[in-house]
Amino acid sequence: MSRTIAAKALSRSYTGERTLTFLVGLLAFAGGALALVVGFGGLGRFRGRRPLLDPIAVDWLGSHATPARIAAIVLGVLLFVLGLRWALRSLRPERRPDLDLDRTEGAELVVTAAAIAGAVQADAEQLDGVSRARVRAVGSRTSPALRITLWLHEGTDLKAVWSELDTRVLTRARDSLGLASLPTAVRVELDTSRPQRVR
Repeated sequence: MSRTIAAKALSRSYTGERTLTFLVGLLAFAGGALALVVGFGGLGRFRGRRPLLDPIAVDWLGSHATPARIAAIVLGVLLFVLGLRWALRSLRPERRPDLDLDRTEGAELVVTAAAIAGAVQADAEQLDGVSRARVRAVGSRTSPALRITLWLHEGTDLKAVWSELDTRVLTRARDSLGLASLPTAVRVELDTSRPQRVR
């Protein structure tokens, strides 16, 4: 199983956000570097002494005020829409995809994400040493993944639980869903009992 596939189970993908942030940062860095080069006279002393707002550009904008205002308004609205879409995409809840077992028209068979998570959770809670479990189905309809949290009793053999989880629970889930691979991220915690009151 490749790390790219397994990474889907670890956390939601922020590839789009990271790419856009990198490009914006790169553009800002390039602009700052160009300003430093011009300011230190790298492109000529005369150009370095000129004001930040080039008089030629200011004169041109003054003579073409209406098109410049329209372009500024359109650019502002476009940036606002893109920023709003970016924010909504980042804040939206992670999808819990259903799985299409059969796409034949008239005989579609879909297993919901809740049903997948419930079945795996029920199997995981039957393992020796596991007091409770929590399972989430994530990923996409074509490549689902699981996130499993196990709470173990004190003194439980972790290696045995891990082996049974892989050979019994996850193998059964893959076979039932007809999947060759089912990326899974497992988190293990110790289920400490509540402190008893001293009488």
